Amino acid sequence: MATSSIQARFGSGKAVARVEDEALLTGRGQFTDDVTPDGVAHVVFVRSPHAHARIGAIDVATAAEMPGVLAVVTGRDLVSAGVKPLPASADFKRADGSPTAAPPEHSLAVDAVRHVGEAVAAVVAATREQARDAAEAIVVDYAPAPAVVDAKAAVASGAALVWPAATGNVAAEIRHGDVAAADAAFARAAHVVTLDLVNQRLAPVPMEPRATVATLDADGGRLTLRVSCQTPTGLRDTLGDVLGLPHESIRVVVGDIGGGFGMKTRLYAEDVVVAFCARKLRRPVKWCAERLEEFLAASQGRDLTSTASLALDAQGRVLALRVASLANLGSHATPAGVAIQLMIGPWVSTSVYDIQTIDIAIKGVLTHTTPTGPYRGAGRPEAIYIIERLMDAAARQTGIDPIELRRRNMIRPEQMPYKNPMGRTYDSGQFAKVMDEGVALADWHGFDARAAASKARGRLRGRGLATFLEWTGVDLFEERVTVSVHGDGGIEIFSATQAMGQGLATTYAQLAVDIFGVPIERIRIVQGDTDRGTGFGSAGSRSLFVGGSAVRVASERTVDKAKALAATELEAASGDLEYADATFRIAGTDRAIGLFDLARKQPERRIDLVSVSAVDGPTWPNGCHVAEVEIDPATGAVEVVAYASVNDVGRVVNPMIVVGQLDGGAMQGIGQALTEHFVFDRETGQALTATLLDYALPLASHAPPFCTTMDESTLCRNNAMGMKGVGELGTIGATPAVANAVVDAFVRAGAGARAEALQMPFTPGRVWEALRDLA
Repeated sequence: MATSSIQARFGSGKAVARVEDEALLTGRGQFTDDVTPDGVAHVVFVRSPHAHARIGAIDVATAAEMPGVLAVVTGRDLVSAGVKPLPASADFKRADGSPTAAPPEHSLAVDAVRHVGEAVAAVVAATREQARDAAEAIVVDYAPAPAVVDAKAAVASGAALVWPAATGNVAAEIRHGDVAAADAAFARAAHVVTLDLVNQRLAPVPMEPRATVATLDADGGRLTLRVSCQTPTGLRDTLGDVLGLPHESIRVVVGDIGGGFGMKTRLYAEDVVVAFCARKLRRPVKWCAERLEEFLAASQGRDLTSTASLALDAQGRVLALRVASLANLGSHATPAGVAIQLMIGPWVSTSVYDIQTIDIAIKGVLTHTTPTGPYRGAGRPEAIYIIERLMDAAARQTGIDPIELRRRNMIRPEQMPYKNPMGRTYDSGQFAKVMDEGVALADWHGFDARAAASKARGRLRGRGLATFLEWTGVDLFEERVTVSVHGDGGIEIFSATQAMGQGLATTYAQLAVDIFGVPIERIRIVQGDTDRGTGFGSAGSRSLFVGGSAVRVASERTVDKAKALAATELEAASGDLEYADATFRIAGTDRAIGLFDLARKQPERRIDLVSVSAVDGPTWPNGCHVAEVEIDPATGAVEVVAYASVNDVGRVVNPMIVVGQLDGGAMQGIGQALTEHFVFDRETGQALTATLLDYALPLASHAPPFCTTMDESTLCRNNAMGMKGVGELGTIGATPAVANAVVDAFVRAGAGARAEALQMPFTPGRVWEALRDLA
């Protein structure tokens, strides 16, 4: 098949079927829990039933003597063995200039527990059942203490302290912008809009729970950790630091991952304990989380309480944005948990709008709850929710159409590159154009007829708009890729980015097809092995535009290297060779050699290349999402009945995969708007939503008829291919679009200003109560 035909079928821009799906659908995938080495022992953790308590004696004597038990480990055992606490935030300060104040996060609690589910001890036994039985025999002397779970309550006078050095329970705080300039802008404003807004706590729920298997080499000197993780290199290095081991003495292997959503980006306490026990016992050790453990001990997302205001002039131009937020960090200040709320969210606080004056004050607050960390969007959903709720409220207060108000404040293409007040530079964007396409796709002006039809059926109808952008890339722009062209006709490409269900093997293979011109089945993408290569991994929607760009560059460099080898083989100048149909040919002659024939002639029967390349900066994907909802006044049930979105993600490699990412992300955003909320009892700190019976994930029945399109007319200028990140965009846009639609329905029903006080999630009970008050 000719190269042009191969590229037309399998190259970038085509909706190629995912190459990874056959193995997954036929049960040939390999997840961490599928791996059970010979002689493996199993770990079960003893977890605190208290949100806050001092730990006295831990009686393990009975457990240690039970059948099959190989070891019982406590926090003091780990400390005595030199195991260090997990990393804590060190990049932010308190108001007095002192460093972040938070308790050390030990892998097993030492002197106190600070959230329900914190691990206190671990039992290793020959079987999981034996380990579970022994864990139940351990007696822990707890001295319960008062707990606080809500950020507002935590900063109130007299609140129980999570850590003595964190006075007022404030671990760190920051203020962005110009306070005096913002004060002046608000003083001269014709309109001021203020909202109290809550981005409630969410629990990431990947299909595959966390799992870890630790093994030692035959000589017992090298540790291999097989784990479900998005960032293998970071986990390896952090584990080495915590255990006091050289990084190179640890190998991290990652197979298939059943979803990550940011939750699987860090080293967890359980990983440390499993690795420690494997080294202690000199045998394989395994742990797989139960769903309850995930709800109690895996990092959670969002949990930001804000008072936000816009100052506008008489023409509706925004003069300033002011936000004061309390970010609930949970019991420990994890590095990502603090950075997401205090820094990353504010980076997009002004979104697609030309607002240069801001005053954003954020306190990172400790509570007796599970620590927070990355969750799909990581700070950007919270910030976009705030600005988009404000824009709709401002439209209502000023009487300006919400589309026109947004248009008046949007950054114009001729302003690019544009530096926002947080010092972040947008390289490209046509925000008004995308908005116009979005409202046209949604048939915005046909809404009145649809609302009348809903009313005739006894339903309230509302529409909501979100125009927004996001930052992608984690500000880590370099990737290392290795390519091996084998003489047997295959090309293997290794990347340290990490697939977790988003189709990277397919998109990377398509990019390689563009360069090599071979059928896609000849390309094999390999990931998840720190012995093969290291790098940041996958988070922050960086995989395609950083990792994919690196794959393309590496493929081009491999062809260039092969061309030089072919020139020697054909006794010709490299510049005289043409490459097509996987063949190097001297131009104008029939003298040629195939790529794989050339590989077979090399000493190792392959052509190898290691490539390190970088993109120039982050990408700023953006979109316009429009949702319409119907509300049943009799029950309070909210249904998203229409959802249209136009998304600028730059160049699209695989439209099918991109649409899947956008719609899947939107469903998670809809889940936040309508159903999801992780709740702790205010008095006891007990988790009230710690099972799938209680934590209300969105169902298939909640999925609207998505109408999703991409605008590829505005390419990213920070990478050669013009690609932008896409993995989190749908989540960021869906929540404010649906929330604005619900508020709009209330306003149309006569709720007026009371509608602005509505908070997520818009559950039937909450909505019914609000409608009852309206009646």
